[in-house]
Amino acid sequence: MTAVAVLRLPLEVDLSGFVALLQRLHVPHRVAEEGGEQVLWVPGEELAEQVRELYARHPQGDAAGESQSVAPPRDSFVAQLRRSPITALVLLSTFIVFAVTLAGENFSAIRWLSFVDFRIDGEHIYLTYLDATLASGQWWRLITPMLIHFGWLHLAMNSLWYWELGRRIEFRQGAIGLLGLTLLFGLASNFAQYWWAGPSLFGGLSGVLYGLLGHCWIYQRLAPNPVYRLPPGVLVMMLAWLAICMTGIFELLQFGAIANAAHVGGLLTGCLTGLLGGMLARRSV
Repeated sequence: MTAVAVLRLPLEVDLSGFVALLQRLHVPHRVAEEGGEQVLWVPGEELAEQVRELYARHPQGDAAGESQSVAPPRDSFVAQLRRSPITALVLLSTFIVFAVTLAGENFSAIRWLSFVDFRIDGEHIYLTYLDATLASGQWWRLITPMLIHFGWLHLAMNSLWYWELGRRIEFRQGAIGLLGLTLLFGLASNFAQYWWAGPSLFGGLSGVLYGLLGHCWIYQRLAPNPVYRLPPGVLVMMLAWLAICMTGIFELLQFGAIANAAHVGGLLTGCLTGLLGGMLARRSV
């Protein structure tokens, strides 16, 4: 993506405060000395316009009471992949698992990734308990169910939403932040489902997605910023979908069981992290 010169200022102008503000907002930038001037560069004209507006309001970098007002730049798909390595890595892992498990049909592969081990005898499935699974040292099972998907529609819906929400959090809170939240929400949703339903076969990124949704929702309420501002109706749609799933209508219509406890567990955990993150963000500006 082409770098754009946002500002060209004399060397005696102190840019340290404004640069610190850009760093707090996780805005990609660099400052160089060229031709007796200091030049501030950012990737893309759209981001440049937002940074110019921000400098006009806060040339010294003092943004107290100001909402974080710089949104992630919109650029090519390849550039977005490079800027969102954890988002891309999680999705790549999901696609690989989907291929290995033959879209959720290869149970011999799924049994190594499910929350608890199981065996199939005829038309019956026999699952072990979590304490036996952990006693055998298979700790990876606490996380890996989020990579399992049963069917193309299941994979497509979850992948699209993770791409949308994951990139936002990775841009705002960094790669380590997104990785930590993904693992936390995966762990919380898996435990919630096991606690509610006991040993069962479940999988998918849905619990993580509801965690990311709750995180963005509450964080945005406490520390408004355009990165976490979701399109109108998205929150209502996702919560309405959760409520519909909890009615049991899909099981009644024999479309398959829905891991509702995983969704609720992820959502509640996401709301908690959004609360903590939003409170810290408000204190830092």
